[in-house]
Amino acid sequence: MNKCHIAYLACAATLLGTGLGAAPSTAAHRVHLVKPGESIQQAVDAARPGDTVLLARGTHHGSVDVTTPGLTLRGMGRGTVLEPEAGASIAPTATASATTSGSAPAAERAAGGCAAAGNGICVSGTKDRGVDGVTIASLTVRGFGKTGVYAHEADGLTVKNVTAVRNGVWGIATERSARGVFRHNAARDNGDAGLFLANTVKEEEGAADTGGTVVERNRLEGNRIGVTVRRLRNLTVAGNHLTGNCAAVFVVGDENKPKAGLVTVRGNLIERNNKSCPKTARLDALQGSGIVLTGTDDNLISGNVIRDNVGGSPLSGGIVVFKSFVGTTSERNRISDNLLQGNSPADLVNTDPGKGNTFQDNLCGTSRPAGLC
Repeated sequence: MNKCHIAYLACAATLLGTGLGAAPSTAAHRVHLVKPGESIQQAVDAARPGDTVLLARGTHHGSVDVTTPGLTLRGMGRGTVLEPEAGASIAPTATASATTSGSAPAAERAAGGCAAAGNGICVSGTKDRGVDGVTIASLTVRGFGKTGVYAHEADGLTVKNVTAVRNGVWGIATERSARGVFRHNAARDNGDAGLFLANTVKEEEGAADTGGTVVERNRLEGNRIGVTVRRLRNLTVAGNHLTGNCAAVFVVGDENKPKAGLVTVRGNLIERNNKSCPKTARLDALQGSGIVLTGTDDNLISGNVIRDNVGGSPLSGGIVVFKSFVGTTSERNRISDNLLQGNSPADLVNTDPGKGNTFQDNLCGTSRPAGLC
């Protein structure tokens, strides 16, 4: 190549750099590596939108508050572990109940932050300043007194390949957040729900539209409840494996407007959720519940395999439609094309007087009342 041609290419590159036909330039995204013993919070505080905070393999201690939108907090797989500081409160072994106690995000912020209140990883936004587009990935969070991963006002949150183990209340939880993606996570032996999604637990208000949140291909085992969807609309729970919980899936609403509903629960494997959990102030004892719909409308429950869930609770059974504890009926729910075997007291249970609930083309053996199979 001659000098003239080289000069021409250099000139063309200069013109493109001035914006003649070139894509707009963006600042380079940085990777902030944190080794065990170093401060995760310091790296997160130094990061800018689009940056990645990468946690090296090994055990990291302490909690972290994420308040930067577009940030990725990533480990190097299950061998990257986050747990409380030595001497900090470890999650109790007794079962907690988020349905009665809640998470009190406002109180926690007043007390020094979500993380300081006993949660592991917090994505902490406010009504006026959401923390959107954050990704939490490829790590283990365990032993925190409240929640392993907790998000508030965090639209577009992605949580994937996270293992949440033995946290006192929830494994992974969100409030006031839309368009979330929760894939390929494992939540095990947490005090309440492995995955908990809600509008809010602190105020009485209507169900929030999630804009299509997806809970997909997670393994939820040994929790009080595998997945709780509370006072929400428009989301999907699909392709998950739920076993060894007291109850697998709860879709919960109440008397507020708009009502909870428009939830699709499909293609899940739900088996042997026979752990026994005691009664709480707001919820009866739990054992042997597959999918429970209570106080919620217009849901589709389809294509699930639900087997060997056995218990003596009023909420026990393969798929249970149950009038809510505040007296709100469930209506226009479609339960179709599910395979149910060995659930007790029955594969299908409908104790709700609500109108328009249909049971079609399910392969099952027993129902209450008779004739639903």
